[in-house]
Amino acid sequence: MESRLSISVWISGGGTTLRNLLEKQQAGLLNLEIALVIASKPSAAGLQYATAAGIPTLVVKKSEYETAEDYSEAMFQPCRDAAVDYVVMGGFLKHVLIPDDYVNRVVNIHPSLIPAFCGHGMYGQHVHHAVIEYGAKLSGCTVHFVDNEFDHGPIILQRTVPVRSDDDASDLAARVFQAECEAYPTVLQWLSTGKITIEDRQVRIS
Repeated sequence: MESRLSISVWISGGGTTLRNLLEKQQAGLLNLEIALVIASKPSAAGLQYATAAGIPTLVVKKSEYETAEDYSEAMFQPCRDAAVDYVVMGGFLKHVLIPDDYVNRVVNIHPSLIPAFCGHGMYGQHVHHAVIEYGAKLSGCTVHFVDNEFDHGPIILQRTVPVRSDDDASDLAARVFQAECEAYPTVLQWLSTGKITIEDRQVRIS
């Protein structure tokens, strides 16, 4: 029997990933509870989706903390208090240190095929511009565990999309986002059913 996964979704902007998860949840396609949404700034538009769904929200500004360790504690302690199983980053743009008790319990989705077009400064439209300018013929998305480096943790799932000759960054972004809308819920369902195991950097799905 599937357990009901409890997650915290972290956002920095419009909350399109959060909206997608809520839609999948409401359609009965995703067996999870979104226990808490944490935003990096009060202007994050995605907070509206959490509020409309009756989900508790919190804003934690990195600038208010003197050390990376203090910031990490401010982000993760509310998750502990809410008994959150996994942290799900959805367009969360701040670097945060992963505490020992949340190693392999934080996941992110990146809009390219890691290890290409990723790392510090590679987010949103920057990624898609870079893919097109490089002349890549394939792009996609990557769901991965988060470690203490940008876009570096073990890869769980990747989905590919074509890059078309007449694409601009917005065209490609829309196509990649459609792939993201299926990939992220798939991984969360795997987590809820215990199908994922990790050995070093190798993620295996049973």
